[in-house]
Amino acid sequence: MSERGRPRVLCVDDEPRVVEGLVLHLRKDYDVHTALSGEQALQKLRAIGGAAVVVSDMRMPVMDGATLLHKVMAQYPDTARILLTGEAGRDSAVLAVNKGQIFRFLTKPCPPQQLRAAVEAGVIQFRLVNSERAMLQETVLGCIKALVDVLAMANPVAFGRATRVKRVAMEFAGFLECRDFWQLEAAALLSQIGYLSLPPELVNKLYYGEAVSKAEAQLAAGVPAVAIKLLEHIPRLEPVMQILAALNVTDQQLAHLGDGTVGLAAKVLGLVFEYDVAIARGDSVEVCLKSLRHRPERFGTVLIEKFATHLGTAGPTDSRLLPLHSLRPGMVIQQDVRTHSGTLLVPRGFEVTVAFLEKVVNFGTELMSEKIEVVVPDGK
Repeated sequence: MSERGRPRVLCVDDEPRVVEGLVLHLRKDYDVHTALSGEQALQKLRAIGGAAVVVSDMRMPVMDGATLLHKVMAQYPDTARILLTGEAGRDSAVLAVNKGQIFRFLTKPCPPQQLRAAVEAGVIQFRLVNSERAMLQETVLGCIKALVDVLAMANPVAFGRATRVKRVAMEFAGFLECRDFWQLEAAALLSQIGYLSLPPELVNKLYYGEAVSKAEAQLAAGVPAVAIKLLEHIPRLEPVMQILAALNVTDQQLAHLGDGTVGLAAKVLGLVFEYDVAIARGDSVEVCLKSLRHRPERFGTVLIEKFATHLGTAGPTDSRLLPLHSLRPGMVIQQDVRTHSGTLLVPRGFEVTVAFLEKVVNFGTELMSEKIEVVVPDGK
């Protein structure tokens, strides 16, 4: 949708007269943008943030309509693609349908009523795909969050880290203007699921950056494989699994993934993990960043410096001492919380959840009255 609330449509043709005619027929109901070549169309889509519908002529120099719509499909899969052609040849139509997976195929000259009907159908398809995807994402993320909430009570070190890493990663993604990055959020939450296979003592060692034996290191190395095995039969999680798998590839392999969904998410998540391990070890932010700057081959200098800028512009936090019974969901605990017998309830950095509040009340009024340091989000 455009800023004016109307569906955004991009019309592409190398003949300015044809483009003007398309605009004339569509501008009343749509936010219409134009381009006179395939390359210009891709640049325009990047500039405006995509479109609900792309209408393209087939015969254009350098990049024809089928090639353009194929690239639109790869970069903006939800966009409905409509091809206009003056050719009646079957081969041209087959090429366009197979290569660009077009939504409608129209012949020129196209009656205005037929053009508007095709564009409106494309807008409806775009909205349907987006609404279904949003519903699916909300359902998947909701289930994952509920699972992690429960596991955080059984394994507070591992899954406390998962919620903390998720929060930092999503804040950084927002800074990068990658909002609604559900694949990154899901990958962060599920990143620790493989640690269920490890003894709690080893998880604690890994969390605090303590030395481990060769046998323990071998057990820890098997964590990613355990995670993939647990998740591989869950539908719709393929990109999430690819992100988790990419956390353990070589620097060269990670660079080869580029900055698409999987590549960028793996770099952001890996960067945040290394930062989190250093912070848990007691290093300062400055020391953490110095260490990360020695990893340009892994994360890229630009991304590391953007992370440093993000940390420097995060702004002051509202830190308070509050009794446990006053905590609310969304607050972030700034210290390890233990029972009087020394059992760890949640580690520092844990984001308070409803499940945590329901469990902690069972430990008695004395513990509930103890004050702990928390960061309070705005409005809490």
